[in-house]
Amino acid sequence: MSLSSPLDALLAPAPEPARVAFLKGQPYAHRGLHGQGVLENSPAAFDAAIKLGHGIECDVQAAEDGTAFVFHDFELDRLTAQQGKIGNLRASDIDQIDLKDGHGKIPRLRAILAQVAGQVPILIEIKSDNMRVGPLCLSVRRALEGYTGKAAIMSFNPLVSAWFRKNAAHVVRGLVVTEEGSKNLKGRITRHQSLWTAKPDFLAYDVRDFPSTFAASNRARGLPVVTWTVRTASQEKIAANHADEPVYEMPQA
Repeated sequence: MSLSSPLDALLAPAPEPARVAFLKGQPYAHRGLHGQGVLENSPAAFDAAIKLGHGIECDVQAAEDGTAFVFHDFELDRLTAQQGKIGNLRASDIDQIDLKDGHGKIPRLRAILAQVAGQVPILIEIKSDNMRVGPLCLSVRRALEGYTGKAAIMSFNPLVSAWFRKNAAHVVRGLVVTEEGSKNLKGRITRHQSLWTAKPDFLAYDVRDFPSTFAASNRARGLPVVTWTVRTASQEKIAANHADEPVYEMPQA
């Protein structure tokens, strides 16, 4: 059994090409250009990407009240000296937490957007592991108000893209996809259902899944595809053959 791309086109129409043109033309540094002493999702990592003219991919987590902070993990311990879940803390408390190795405080999304200031495109991955996406999505929308640079949001959670389609349709939105552990019929059905719920403007696809019929059919009908996380020369070749741009990491020293 296969689900046809005509049904995808009906339930998740492709965007106008001009809306998503900015996604093409430069690679994206995964969590900024980090490694070799530079911490992921830090202002230093974003500065390094900007200096190369590369786009930026970053992650946002919600404080207890939904305020958007640029931070990848749900737990604090890997990247800070603190313990516990970032989502259990008030925004004012998170403002006081230091990143490791002298990289400053955990930044709010608004501060990172002020730093990037439209110099390069930015992809904002919204981390949400439950149905309650509204508060964080609202915080991201507010951070983007008045931002004149090229920016897009994306998430594994299709409800995030659906929220932006309903409440901030001008914001370009993407669906993050991995086929890991779900290459069976149930997984294929779930991917199509996620697509129909999200109605995204683009896909951010796991490089390990290429070649992918799902990615290829949606790309062919007008959804750009960026691919993550490209770390090797062989993955660069795969990305060049199957996607529009890579989301890459520097090799670790």
